Amino acid sequence: MKLGLYMATQWRQGADLGPELKNLIEQVRVARASGLASLMVGQHFVSSPLQMFQAMPLLARLAAEAKGMRLGPGLLLLPLLNPVVVAEETATLDWLTGGNAIIGLGLGYRQEEFDSIGIPFKERVPRFVEGVEVIRKLWRDDVVEHRGRFHTLTGVQASIKPQQPGGPPIWMAGDVEAAVKRAGRLADAWMPSPMVSEENVGKLGALFRETRKAAGLAPATEFPIIRECHVGSMDEVREPLGFKYEAYAAWSGDSGFVPKDGIRADFDKFARNRFLIGSESQVADQIGRYGERTGTDHILLRVQWPGLDQKTAVRTLERLGRVVEKL
Repeated sequence: MKLGLYMATQWRQGADLGPELKNLIEQVRVARASGLASLMVGQHFVSSPLQMFQAMPLLARLAAEAKGMRLGPGLLLLPLLNPVVVAEETATLDWLTGGNAIIGLGLGYRQEEFDSIGIPFKERVPRFVEGVEVIRKLWRDDVVEHRGRFHTLTGVQASIKPQQPGGPPIWMAGDVEAAVKRAGRLADAWMPSPMVSEENVGKLGALFRETRKAAGLAPATEFPIIRECHVGSMDEVREPLGFKYEAYAAWSGDSGFVPKDGIRADFDKFARNRFLIGSESQVADQIGRYGERTGTDHILLRVQWPGLDQKTAVRTLERLGRVVEKL
């Protein structure tokens, strides 16, 4: 089982971001020293009530501290981005990391992001599918020809190809069956969010594998998932975790991403089969259970949420070093 750091890059409105980059750098150093194998950060735009750093420039800075770790965005909102830019920025990141880049891709679900960037929400699926095709062509082909609904490339070459032949692995998010099937056809791995319960991680993971087999693709070699994690008591993190998921509830509208009535009414029940919280031994046992019951072999752990202090987050990362030794 591999453990990674899914880094929190969101802060409450009004928070001073001046010291936060130093805090993130410290977290990467501690995570690496603790034996964590990977590092990923997320992406959102117009993210009120949260402030948020953007993924790719942040990763370029953190790569200097993450030597030997796999590193990438988890995930980029591809329908909102130009796939040529994504392909070349990711190829650059692959060289900065010595061939250890990963790229996570997702559809996006917030109407505000699509409206603000000027992309019709109803186009997000075809834009996503075509974008993946363009990215793979730029990584693979010496001369790219592409005539699609949204993008045309005629006899061009990528400015840079990734260090990894064929490009970094593409991990795709998505918490419903249609998205999982899409990942089965297009991605190298499916990466469920913490919103997917332990039971559904197993069920949807099986659907991903079945879809790949039906498409004539080789079995995926990795099964990463994202989980919230705190090595300590729930009471220490209940408020910042609750704030985080109430923000998700406000963002998601009718998407079903979180319960319509929020989560504060029964937060412990909501968290029980989605988050990894407890002592070092308890968290190690929970991680082992996830591997046995779902088949995952790579868990990316988010250890900080808006309002949680740096000292507590770093303490969890240090304790995870001992968890790694138990696995």
